[in-house]
Amino acid sequence: MTDPIATAARWLSASHHLVCFTGAGISTDSGLPDFRGPDGVWTRRDAGLPPPRARVPSDQIRPNAGHLALVRLQDAGRLGFLISQNVDGLHLASGIHSGRLAELHGNSRQMKCLACDARFALEDVGWDRRRFGRGYRTQRAREGQPDCPTCGGRLISSVVNFGDPMPEREVELAWAHTQRCDVFLVIGSSLVVSPANDLPQVALSVGARLIILNRGETPYDDRAHLRISDGIGQALPAIVAGALG
Repeated sequence: MTDPIATAARWLSASHHLVCFTGAGISTDSGLPDFRGPDGVWTRRDAGLPPPRARVPSDQIRPNAGHLALVRLQDAGRLGFLISQNVDGLHLASGIHSGRLAELHGNSRQMKCLACDARFALEDVGWDRRRFGRGYRTQRAREGQPDCPTCGGRLISSVVNFGDPMPEREVELAWAHTQRCDVFLVIGSSLVVSPANDLPQVALSVGARLIILNRGETPYDDRAHLRISDGIGQALPAIVAGALG
């Protein structure tokens, strides 16, 4: 049988507009838990168990080989766009340009303005979580917390919690790039969270090749042109190395 790593590499190499879509699985090698794996956050919750602990202290979590492989694609001019469901901020920390990235569920390392939608790193606006908390939309503003340096509006966490609206700009970019893609590569996502899980179908509807790199099953496995169940930290760098020659 044809080597799926080599096949994926060949398709990426020939693509004109590659869109990658990442879920929590790409960050597990950095020490973060996933959500629906055997020991995932939601898996344990549904079993009545406490959430899993990160294997690495929060101040030591760094981008891993999977994140850096996507940076290689970007720097080689082969990455059209990156869509992520993750809020860990590791794609930006790895070197992905903000203009090539849509973080559909926000970024735990950033605040955003409710008025003008500008985004800022916590340290750039002096947001101290010990004093001001997480700053979620549903929480009361605390006395003395920073305002938006651009317009003076209220700053809140950019993380999208249950019941929060999705970020319009990121959603529009994600759909627009998916509608242009010829290869759609899913990396570490169970593809069950709506509305982001509609994107593979959008890609299929425009004739793109759908590649799924994920340990667990997804609802799109029988529609994918290529299904790879290997570990992301090994498979993705190998695919990228083959694609870039």
